[in-house]
Order: sequence, then structure tokens, then C-alpha cells
Amino acid sequence: MKEQTNIPTGKVERATRFIATGAKVGANYLKHYTKKLIDPTTTREELHADNAEDIYDTLSDLKGSALKVAQMLSMDRGMLPKAYTERFAMSQYSAPPLSGPLVVNTFVKTLGKTPTQLYDSFDMKAANAASIGQVHKAMKWGKELAVKIQYPGVAASVKSDLRIVKPFAIRIVGMNEVDMDKYFDEIEGKLLEETDYTLELRRSMEVSAQCGGIPNLVFPAYYPELSSDRIITMDWLHGYHLKEFLQRNPSQEARNSIGQALWDFYQYQVHSLKRVHADPHPGNFLMRDDGTVGVFDFGCIKEIPEDFYVNYFLLTNPEVLRDEQRRREIYTNLEMIHPTDTEKEIVFFSGLFQKMIDMLTLPFTRETFDFGDESYFEEIYAYVDYLYNLKEVRESKVARGSRHSLYVNRTYFGLYSILSDLKARIVTSNEYTPAMLRGR
Repeated sequence: MKEQTNIPTGKVERATRFIATGAKVGANYLKHYTKKLIDPTTTREELHADNAEDIYDTLSDLKGSALKVAQMLSMDRGMLPKAYTERFAMSQYSAPPLSGPLVVNTFVKTLGKTPTQLYDSFDMKAANAASIGQVHKAMKWGKELAVKIQYPGVAASVKSDLRIVKPFAIRIVGMNEVDMDKYFDEIEGKLLEETDYTLELRRSMEVSAQCGGIPNLVFPAYYPELSSDRIITMDWLHGYHLKEFLQRNPSQEARNSIGQALWDFYQYQVHSLKRVHADPHPGNFLMRDDGTVGVFDFGCIKEIPEDFYVNYFLLTNPEVLRDEQRRREIYTNLEMIHPTDTEKEIVFFSGLFQKMIDMLTLPFTRETFDFGDESYFEEIYAYVDYLYNLKEVRESKVARGSRHSLYVNRTYFGLYSILSDLKARIVTSNEYTPAMLRGR
């Protein structure tokens, strides 16, 4: 993959790139409708593919928060056309890497020495490159090390990038601006945290230690003396990203073992720590044939407020949800229904939410669950598509759902997606989770 010798860091320069991309997208629409006049059978899939290619090319060059938003959108199956999810998924671990001189410059600026002065050996060719930073392989103390380096200008461009990327997100997702406004503050806060490698280093060490006893999970050791606000050095973990792992045709036993480890990892964080690794995309896990899985990248941690936690997980309790008055109270607390809603709106949206909740919480109501059941996910995606096209939903002037639900929902959607790809059969019941926590 071709390396980048520079990244646009100025607001004007980055905005200009976005504007140019917007012009390309507009031209793609014009081309599409011209073709459709000539051939009425022309579908929107070609339009989506052209737009996805142009938008991704720009975001991958700009990197930072703009590319991170694409990564987030790629995880939300059913929200985006397939062409976008497939192209944007590239941002999880294969964006164009930085050139060597930019890498060396980052070391000199933040640690005062070049990589060759700090490590016994350092591979100038990036092993992986994603949205916020890229990873290089190094050697020191006889150990294989992974060195994560943040792209220049990422932290400074978060606010301006999000203002520019918002119109793209609104157009692609089809949401009203009021909906996007409610959550962009949450996204901005998390992205700013992800650019603080000092914070990420501390969190990585804390959460790894707290979750270290969960079976079949592997965490790297971290090295503060070789880290800075833009560099993190950790052990090099061996294994395969999800797509590579599945190509090896792993046994069902290995799939189940990894799936159970990931389920236990997230349940323990949510229910015991009340904070969670909220970036569960395949680029953050390395899977092994023996059924173990390496976990890293704790840049995105969602702290879960107690009142939100209590109300959110009451939704997994069928007894509670059978009480209409109690259910409405929970929906109101979670901002799923609004005090200004009419009775007709409350009934309408409550019904929509209840059906979605019934589907998404199904694993919690079973002793075991087969995430390889394609009909389960087909039903979810079909219902999401149905909701997306409902006039009442698309024209709603109220953003429905607490800002805290954004990253918690994202966490579970990401986890479900990985478990689905693994086709894992695991223990999921609510009775199992407390027992697992007591065992800790």
C-alpha cells in the first residue's frame, strides 16, 4: 500500500478536501440520474459504490476523526447501504500508512530520540494503519513490541472535522440534523479521549489488569518509559484479525471459546466495572486457533452512569417490561419517549422500541445462544430497514435515546456482529453472568 508523505492538518486545507469530495458526490448523483433516464433498470447500488469509494479515499487521506466516524458507521449493519459498510470497514486496519520521515519526526518531538535510538530494532514499514494511528513492529529486551504512533494533527482537527463531516453523515444515514446534534457532542468527547495516548495508556493498564483473569483472554504488557502523548509501546500479540481467522477454517470449538471469552469480557466490564471497551471492531482483536483472543486498544472507554445502567438493563427483564406503567417510566428515563410526546406518539414509539428490545435482548433470555443463526440477524436487519423507512421515524423532530446509549449500543452491536461472524454458540443467560462475576 502506498505511504502518505503528509497529512493535511490545517482547517482550511482539510475543509477544501471535504468540499472537493462533496462535489464528486454531487457529480455521482448527476451521473446516476442521467444513466437512469437512459436505462430505467439502473439501480442505486452503483451510485452507492461510487460515493463510498470517493468519500473513503478522502477520509483515509485525512485520517483522524473523519475516518473514525466512517469506521463507526461501518459497524452499524442495516444503517448504511452495503457498499458503504464494506468500503468503510477498510478503516479498521488498512488505511494508507504514514511515511518514515513523519514517523521519526513524531518520536523526536515526543520522546526526544529516534526509533533506532530507543529500540534494538524498529521496522519503518507500518504493520497496520487505521483511523487515529498506525502500528510498527520493534524489538527490545529480547521482546517483540508493537509501537502505536498517532497521526500528526489528529487531536487539533477533531472539532473542525466533525463539523465538516456532519453533513455527509446526515446525508448517508438519512437522519435529521437534530438527531445528529444530540450525539455529536458525545462522539467529540470520545474522539478527543482517543487522541490522548497518556489517558489510553493508563486505561489500557487498568482494564487489562482488572480483566486479566477472564479465561482465554490475552492482554499485552505496556511500557510507559517508551510511550508518550502520541506513542504507546506494548507487547506484540500474535494472532489473526477476524477475517483472516475465519479463512483458516477454525474449529467450532475455537469459535465458541473465543466467542465466550468476548462475551464474558464485555459482561464483566459493563456489570462490574461500569465502564467498557466501546470500540469492538475486528481490528482490535487477534484470534488464535487454540481458542484464545488478544485484546488491545483501550482508547475508547465508555463510563456508564449508574442511573443509565439501572434503566438500560431493566430492559432485559421480561417481568418489568410487562408492566406498562413501569415500561413507560424506563423509556422516559432513557429518553426513548419524550415528555412532549402525545399519547398516540408514546404508543407508536413504545411499540417500535419494544419489538426491537425483544429481538436484541433475546440472547439474555436463553441459557445458551447460537450467534450463527442467520435468521436471527436477518430479522434484526429487516426490522432496522423497516424503521429506517418509516415516515414517522424519519420525520421525528425529537432525538430518541440517551446520549449514553450511543456507545453502549455500539458496543453490543459490535459484539453481536463479531459473534455472528464467528458463528459462536455460547452461554448467555442472565443467571450465568452474576455467577461469572462472583467467580472473579
